[in-house]
Amino acid sequence: MNYFSRFFALFLTLAGACAWAQEPVAPPAAVKAEDDRLPKQEMTGQILYQFLLAEIAAQQGQFGLSSSAYLELARSTRDPRIVRRAAEIAFHARQYDAALEASRLWVSLEPESAQARQMLSTLLLASGRIEELAGSLARDLAAEVPRVGDALIRMIRAFARYPDKMAIQRLFDQLTQPYLDLAEAHLVRAQTALGAGDAGRARGEIDQALQLRPGWELAALFKAELLPKGAAQLDFLKTWLAANPEAQDARLAYARGLVSEKRYEASRAEFRRLLAANPNNPDMLYAVGILSLQVNDAPEAEQQLKHFVEIGRGDLDPARFYLGQIADQAGRPDEALHWYGQVAAGEHALSAKVRAAQVLLRQGKLDEARERLAAARAEEPGDSRLVVAEAQLLRDAGRHADAFAFLAKMLEVQPDDPEILYETALTGEKLGYVDVMERHLRRLMVLKPDSAQAYNALGYSLADRNLRLDEAAQLIDKALSLTPDDPFILDSKGWLLFRQGKLAAALEILQKAYAQKPDAEIAAHIGEVLWALGRPDEALAVWREAAKAHPTNEELAATIKRFVP
Repeated sequence: MNYFSRFFALFLTLAGACAWAQEPVAPPAAVKAEDDRLPKQEMTGQILYQFLLAEIAAQQGQFGLSSSAYLELARSTRDPRIVRRAAEIAFHARQYDAALEASRLWVSLEPESAQARQMLSTLLLASGRIEELAGSLARDLAAEVPRVGDALIRMIRAFARYPDKMAIQRLFDQLTQPYLDLAEAHLVRAQTALGAGDAGRARGEIDQALQLRPGWELAALFKAELLPKGAAQLDFLKTWLAANPEAQDARLAYARGLVSEKRYEASRAEFRRLLAANPNNPDMLYAVGILSLQVNDAPEAEQQLKHFVEIGRGDLDPARFYLGQIADQAGRPDEALHWYGQVAAGEHALSAKVRAAQVLLRQGKLDEARERLAAARAEEPGDSRLVVAEAQLLRDAGRHADAFAFLAKMLEVQPDDPEILYETALTGEKLGYVDVMERHLRRLMVLKPDSAQAYNALGYSLADRNLRLDEAAQLIDKALSLTPDDPFILDSKGWLLFRQGKLAAALEILQKAYAQKPDAEIAAHIGEVLWALGRPDEALAVWREAAKAHPTNEELAATIKRFVP
C-alpha cells in the first residue's frame, strides 16, 4: 500500500464514525468505546476536499501546503487522529508555530498520550518556551506523587538527545526545585550540569544525592564516572562496595577498572564474586577465564572457558582458541587440534589454523600441516599470512631451501605483497642469497617507504657481514626514525657500532635493547661485545642466563660455541 493509500484508508476509517453511514454494523466493544471518544460530525464535501488536498500535497512534497490544510482540518474536526497528523506534518515542514498549535490541541484531546506530550515538550523546548514547558512538566510530576523520583529519572532520559544542554539544565533546575529532599532530584541536576559542561556542580549535586541515599547504586556509578580514571575512581568504588557488597553493577565497574589498570589478580577476585552470584552468566565466566590466563592460572582458565562454551551463549570462538592454546601448552596435542578446529570465524580463526599446523609439525606430520594451510589459502586467497606461516613451518622443520622455493613461487603470484617480499628476503639471506635479499628489501622500501623492518633488515645484514657500514648506518638510523626505541632495531644499531669498533657505545645500546626485550640473539651480541671489552666472566654470565631461557636458540648456541668450545 503506497503513501497516499495508507492515509486514505485512515480517512475511510474516520468516515465510518460519521453520520452519513447508511446502515452501520455494530462494532466490537473496544472499537465502540474508542468511537465514543471521537467527535460526531457530518462528513461534508469541504472536509473531504481538505483531507485530499493535505494528503496529495504531502505525497508531492509540498509540506507547507499540506500542513496548512491539515491544521485547518484539525481545528474544525478536533479528531485526535487528524490532529496528530497535523502536528506531524507541520513538524516535518518546520512550521513550528503550526506544529505547536496542533500539539497543544492533541494533548488537550488525548492527555494520556505519551507521544503527544513528548512532541509538545520537544517543540516548547526548541522554541525556548522553558517556562511553559516547565509548567506543563511540573503538573505531570505533581500527578506522580509519591513516585516523583522515578518520574524525574524517566523524564531526563526522554531529553537525553536534545542538543541544547544549557536549556535542559535550566528546565530541570526549575522542575527539581520543589523536590530537593529527593536524591533523584540531585542526580538529575548532576546529569544536566555535566551535560552543560559544569563538572564541578555535577560533583556537588551527586554528593548531595549520596548523602540522601548513601546506598543508591545509580548515584554511586555516576559519581565514579565523574572521578579521574585510575586510583581515585577505584578507591571510591572499593570504599562504597565495602558498605554495599551486593551491588552488582558497581562491582562490575570496579572489576573493569582494575583490568584497565592491569591489576589482573585483583580484578579476577571481583569477577569471581560476581560469578558466585551468577554462576551461569557467560560474561562472568569468560572474564574469569581470560583473567586466569593473564595470571598464568591455566587450570581455572580452562575450567571457566569450558563452562562458557558448554552454556553456548555469546561468541564462542575466542574461548575455543584459548582452550586450544591451553591444551597445546599442556602437551595435549589432539585436544588442542580439536579446539583449534572448532574456531569457525572472527579474529582468531586464522591464528587457530596456523597453530593447528604447528601442532601437527611437532607431531612429525609436516605434510598434513601444509595441507591444512593450503586448504586455508584456498578459502582465503591472497592472505599472505598463510603463506608466511607455511614458510615458517618449513624453516622450523630445517628445510630452508624448500621454504625459499615456496616463497619464491608465491611471490610470482603476488609479486608486490609486502609480507611475502620480506619473508623471501630473510629466507634468502639465511641461505646466503644476499643479492636476492637486497633486491626484495629495496622493492619493499619503494612499496612501503615507512617500513622500518625493511630498512633495519638490510642495514643489519650489511653490518653483520661487515659490509658498507656507512650505508648500513644510514639504513638503521632511518629505521629508528620510523620506530624509535624498537628493541630489535636498537640491537641492529648496537651491532653496527660494534662493527665500527665503538665498543662502549655498542654495549650501552645493546643493554638498553635487552632491558626492553630479553631476546636470545640480543644476549648473544651483548656477550660478544663484553668479550671484546675484556670482560669474559660477564659475557659468560649473560650467555648462561639467556641459554636457560632459550635453550634451543641456534644463534645463541653458535655464539657461545665460538668462544667456549
